[in-house]
Amino acid sequence: MKAPLYSPTGERIGEIELPDEIFGVKPKRHILWEVVKMYLANRRAGTHKAKTRAEVSYSGRKIWPQKGLGRARHGDRGAPIFVKGGKAHGPRPRDYSYQVPKKVKRLAFKMALSDRALENRVLVFEGFEFPEPKTKSMVQLLSAVGLEGKKVVVVPGEYNRNLYLSSRNIPKVETRLAKDVNTLDVLNSEYVVLDKNAVEKLKERLS
Repeated sequence: MKAPLYSPTGERIGEIELPDEIFGVKPKRHILWEVVKMYLANRRAGTHKAKTRAEVSYSGRKIWPQKGLGRARHGDRGAPIFVKGGKAHGPRPRDYSYQVPKKVKRLAFKMALSDRALENRVLVFEGFEFPEPKTKSMVQLLSAVGLEGKKVVVVPGEYNRNLYLSSRNIPKVETRLAKDVNTLDVLNSEYVVLDKNAVEKLKERLS
C-alpha cells in the first residue's frame, strides 16, 4: 500500500510505502460497527432522569372522597395517570460505558486506516512547519493538496502547538496526536493526513 508524499509546503515529492500490517487489513463492517458503538456509548453522559411519584411536588392529600361521587378511586395528585404526575417507568441516571477487547479495538483501528488507504484517502507529509499559529497558513496547505472543504483528520507524530492552533478554527478539520487518534476519528473523516513521524508512531502503537 502506498500514499502520496508531500513537502511541508504542500508540493508532491513522490510516494511512501505504508506498512501492510496497519494499512493493508481487509475491513469488516461488523467489527467497525462494534467499536464505533462502544466509543459513542462511552461519550454519553447518562444524566437523564424523570421524577417518580415520590419526587413530584404534590401534597399527597386524597383528591376526592373514595365513594359517593361516581368517579374512579384515586389517591394523591402525583400519580402517573395525571398530568404533571410522577413518571411510572421513566429514565434514571446510568453509566452507558463499556469496553470491547483490546485486540478488537486495535483491529478495528487498522481496518479504518486500511479503508482510507484503499480509497487513496491517506496523505503523508515530510513534516508540518508552522513558524507561527495562523489559520490562513493551514487553509493554504489544505488547498494545495486539494482538501479544502473536506472532512480531514490531521495526525502529527508529536504535539505541535502552532499546527493545533492553526487548524482548530477550520470547519471539518480535527487534529489528533498519533497516540490518541482512534477508529471513530478516522471514520468520521474523509481524509487522513499524517506526517512521516506519525506513520512510525502508529507502527509502534499497533505492532
